[in-house]
Amino acid sequence: MSKRDKGRREPGTPATVALTAAGIPFTAHSYAHDPGASSYGLEAAAALGLAPETVFKTLLAMVDGEPAVAIVPVDTTLDLKALAAARGGRRAEMADGPVAQRLTGYVIGGISPVGQKRRLPTVIDISAQDLTSMYVSGGQRGFDVGLAPADLRQVTDAVFAPIARR
Repeated sequence: MSKRDKGRREPGTPATVALTAAGIPFTAHSYAHDPGASSYGLEAAAALGLAPETVFKTLLAMVDGEPAVAIVPVDTTLDLKALAAARGGRRAEMADGPVAQRLTGYVIGGISPVGQKRRLPTVIDISAQDLTSMYVSGGQRGFDVGLAPADLRQVTDAVFAPIARR
């Protein structure tokens, strides 16, 4: 938690409720979201003073017409072909914003991989395995949670695969 957040109550979101219910330890990190920010993930990394390779964005794609969640570092892009291969599919494309919001129950810029409306197949970029802690959206803009990559894999029933491109 940054100094300016000291004493501020952290939000209770479906993500934090799900992590708590699963017994997954996590840290909560709030920051003042700038509505004009061009990249939610890079904004979070800068605001929280974290290295961009430790902060991950949650993206929703369609693999052969079926939804899949991809979690990649904020300073990378999603390799759609690699995601399709990791899911055993042939073709992947990004889901439209309204579709992502409807399927996850979260708003764009605040989509958490945890506590979604229904559990969707999830792939975490393999780079996360080298980290002690990683940071993902906590379920709303201006709020991230830190947790161990193995714990995120467990709570989302995800697989690790090389899906990010620098």
